[in-house]
Amino acid sequence: MPDFFTNFYTQFSQTSLLEWAATLSGFFCVYLAAKEHILNWPISIISVSIYGYIFYHSRLYGDAVLQIYFLGTAIYGWYYWSRMHDQTEVPIRRFSRRQMLFTFLAILGLGLLLGGLLSYFTDSDVPYVDGFCTATSFVAQFLMTRKIIQNWLLWVAVDICYIPLYIHKNLLLTAVLYLAFAIIAWNGYRGWHKTYRGYHLKEN
Repeated sequence: MPDFFTNFYTQFSQTSLLEWAATLSGFFCVYLAAKEHILNWPISIISVSIYGYIFYHSRLYGDAVLQIYFLGTAIYGWYYWSRMHDQTEVPIRRFSRRQMLFTFLAILGLGLLLGGLLSYFTDSDVPYVDGFCTATSFVAQFLMTRKIIQNWLLWVAVDICYIPLYIHKNLLLTAVLYLAFAIIAWNGYRGWHKTYRGYHLKEN
């Protein structure tokens, strides 16, 4: 056990400045998203650009491509949220059980497709884990841009799955960040759920 903590500390202390920059900007991005603050999108652009470079060089190709998608959704989300002057113009919405079932099936299908492509075309040593995490993140990010409350539950699940993956890739600071992401995502769900309930109580 002491060797584990020694190795953990050694790897943690060797974290690059680039990963620090990606981690800090990523933390503030998710924190602001949970608060429904529009500045989460421009900060996201910074974070995903850096992480795209880091993941590519760590052979996490699914995650590297995912950052390009995140970049596009950040630009779209910034535009979409900027169209509202107050929250009532783009209210938080909830998917039905049927819609969530289709969402899970979409994640499963996309995860298998991405895992197969990564296994066949790249030298990734974790193609299907990378593929499923990428697929879940892909869908969760889109749901966030549309202010679907269940996006946070998907983020909680995938953030927890990412932690051992990043430890495996010696991205320890990023693993710690994703633990923080999971906590923030859960708080984000609770905050959005409270706002959602308050909005519908006013309507009734």
